[in-house]
Amino acid sequence: MSDVDDRATGRRTLIVIGLVLATALALGFVYATRRVLVWAVVAAFFAVALKPLVDRLQRRFVRRRALATLLVFLAAFVLLTILAALILVPLFGELGRFADRAPELLREARAGRGPVGQLLERTGARRYVSDHSGQLHDLGGRLRQPAVGVLRGVVESVAGLVTVIVLAYLMVLEAPRITRGLLAAAGDGQGERLRRVGREVSRTVTGYLTGNLLISVICGALTYAVLALTGVPFAAVIALLVAVADLIPLVGATLGAVIAAGAGFLHSPTAGVVVLVFFVVYQQLENHLLQPLILSRAVQLNPLTVLVSLLLAAELAGLLGALLAIPAAGIVQTLLREYGPRRLRPAPPAGPAARSGRPDGPTD
Repeated sequence: MSDVDDRATGRRTLIVIGLVLATALALGFVYATRRVLVWAVVAAFFAVALKPLVDRLQRRFVRRRALATLLVFLAAFVLLTILAALILVPLFGELGRFADRAPELLREARAGRGPVGQLLERTGARRYVSDHSGQLHDLGGRLRQPAVGVLRGVVESVAGLVTVIVLAYLMVLEAPRITRGLLAAAGDGQGERLRRVGREVSRTVTGYLTGNLLISVICGALTYAVLALTGVPFAAVIALLVAVADLIPLVGATLGAVIAAGAGFLHSPTAGVVVLVFFVVYQQLENHLLQPLILSRAVQLNPLTVLVSLLLAAELAGLLGALLAIPAAGIVQTLLREYGPRRLRPAPPAGPAARSGRPDGPTD
């Protein structure tokens, strides 16, 4: 009897050791491939958002899945290109005019004349630059050294963007085949439930993207109004930049505020202060009012869940966590509703018999 107990204990020990080793290997694999996994998660996020458009186009106009997917992705690319052109063309034009005037501005700044020179004189920056010119020259030389690292980061970002686009395209293209395989593996009993879960997940992601776009449009419109009222030039271009930056979780609103406030201070100190105060107030309203209310309606979550999900995910996973927090919360809610305990599921609406206190069906 003791030999049997010893063998059982040995087997349990080996099983525990095997589970620990398997967990360690899985965590090591996730860490080693974390960049590719992040690309795959982002691609799946956009694939789920674009799949309903491809399905609708395929049902109504185009029979071939590959052609419908290609048309939707081309339309998205064209829209992004137009948006980039609306921002970059005026911006490059201004940069060109600034480059033409740069030598004159530099001469005025050195002499303490002109708006830049007067600003440097008031702040004492011109005297500081004159007294520490050697140190600033050494600093410029050191800043040129990490240029290779910056170039490598740009190349990796471009490669990541291309990878995400290709992965999202293939996910949308193969979505019907993947769905059929999952339904066949689940069997007839779970097929309808899986379809329902898939529809809810797609609705959640699409609703999140729609709500986020609406918030960015509101931010851009209010920014344009403030810049136009304060007389800041190129208010439309700056407002468009702010709206695009506002799409980025965590840092987007701050980046937009820096852009707009910088343009305001370049125009006049009064305009800069007004724009800065506006963004301080607006960011509080957006973070604690607009985002919870709009996104809670878009993904059908209560505002408290939206706010807590954003805060926790941003703290745990940074930018990616903030991007995926609300869709993930909606997906978890859908899974709990479908597969969780019955008390988590909403009760069916009461019929006439239930309201009258009588059971359904014939009575004696």
